[in-house]
Amino acid sequence: MKVGFIGLGIMGRPMAGHIQSGGHELRLSSHRSPLPEELLTGGAVACDTARKVAEDSDVVVLMLPDTPEVADVLFGEGGIADSLKPGSMVIDMSSIDPIETQSFAKRIMAKGVDYLDAPVSGGEVGAKTASLTIMCGGDPEVFARVLPLLELMGKNITLVGDVGAGQIAKVANQIIVALNIEAVAEALLFAAKAGADPAKVREALMGGFASSRVLEVHGKRMIDRAFEPGFRIRLHQKDLNLALSSARTLSMALPNTATVQQLFSACIARGGADWDHSAMARALEVLADHTIAGN
Repeated sequence: MKVGFIGLGIMGRPMAGHIQSGGHELRLSSHRSPLPEELLTGGAVACDTARKVAEDSDVVVLMLPDTPEVADVLFGEGGIADSLKPGSMVIDMSSIDPIETQSFAKRIMAKGVDYLDAPVSGGEVGAKTASLTIMCGGDPEVFARVLPLLELMGKNITLVGDVGAGQIAKVANQIIVALNIEAVAEALLFAAKAGADPAKVREALMGGFASSRVLEVHGKRMIDRAFEPGFRIRLHQKDLNLALSSARTLSMALPNTATVQQLFSACIARGGADWDHSAMARALEVLADHTIAGN
C-alpha cells in the first residue's frame, strides 16, 4: 500500500521504519521532528504539507502528541481532510481525547474515508522492536483490512469496540502505568531510606507477586538514575489530564490518578517535563529527603 505517516518523533520514527521494511511505499510529513534520513534513503517521499501526504495515500497514519495537533493535521490549514481519497483510511495512533476522537471520525467518515483509532503502549522500546500493544476502535471490517499493517508495528493488537474505544483503553492503560510507577518508586525509596540496598530489594521482588514490567524496567531506571526519555512526563501528564477530565464528565472519582498527576506536576515544576516518566520518583525523593540511589 501507499502509506502516509505524519508524526516522526521518538516512537513514530521506528514505527514508520517497520512499515517501510514491510514493503509499503511511504509518504512522510513531520509535525515537529526532522524527516528521518534513513527513511528517505530507503525510498520514502518527503512532503512539505500534511495535505500532500494524503493526496496519493491509501492509508494515512497519525502519531502526534495531543488532541489539538491531531485536529490541526486533520482539519487545519494544509490539513488532510480535503485531500483524502474516498475509500482510503485514517489510522490515528496518537493518544488523544476519546470524545474528540469520535467527533473527528464522524467528520472524516462523512467524506467516504474509513477511520480507526489505534493508540499504542510500549514506549520507545516497543516501537523499536515492533512489539507495541495496539488498542483499536472502529468497524470490524476496517480493522481486519488494516490488521496486517498494524502487525508490522505491534504484537498485542485488540479491537476494543467502536471508534473511540481504543482511546478509552489507552487512558485506562496510562492510569495503571502511572500508579505502578508511583508504587515502585515509593517501595524502592522506602527500602533505600530504611537502609536496604534497593537494587537487591528489586531483585528479590522480581521473583514474587509484586513483579511487573514497571518494576523490571523503570525500577532499574530509578536505581541507575537513567531518566532520559523513553516516554516524557509531559506526555504522560497529558494522558492523565484526559483521564481526570473524562472522570469529571462521568461524575466519578479517580483519587489516586489525581495524586500521581500532582507528582508529575511537581517534576515539571523542577524542570522535568522532558524527563522519562519513571522520574516521578524524584518528586517522592524530595518529600522523603532521600534518593533511591542514596544521598
